[in-house]
Amino acid sequence: MSRRRRAEKREITPDPRYNSPLVSQLINVTMLDGKKSVALKIVYGAFERVSEELQKGDPVDLMLGALENIRPKLEVKSRRVGGATYQVPLEISFERQTSLALRWLISAARARRGPMRENLAAEIIDAYNNTGTVVKKKDDTHKMAQANRAFAHLRW
Repeated sequence: MSRRRRAEKREITPDPRYNSPLVSQLINVTMLDGKKSVALKIVYGAFERVSEELQKGDPVDLMLGALENIRPKLEVKSRRVGGATYQVPLEISFERQTSLALRWLISAARARRGPMRENLAAEIIDAYNNTGTVVKKKDDTHKMAQANRAFAHLRW
């Protein structure tokens, strides 16, 4: 980590179809080996599938609803004090909450069997319905933070 200055945040350009920076971020997380056009097809196909199955309108709004259910509010970070290492619970910034949620969503979709488009759609639907792997991961993260709240005074 550089000690000179804080890295400035880059502006994320919105995606071409939905004109949403969030969708663009999801596409970038989905992308492997710089193949953005493949990632675009996967994400847009998943969004079409989600809007067909849920029949509730705009897929970006459905994605936002799913993200609200999977965004972690707390996480634990290792902190070394003396000779011992403690798991210290910390609140997370909104940008990190979003990036963690998107990363967890994509990794859960990759862990499933079958085409990525179908897997991503299924994970988004599960997250929207507050079920599935990603919601469980968020709950586990929160439980870990709750279990270690005795070390919250070691925050830095």
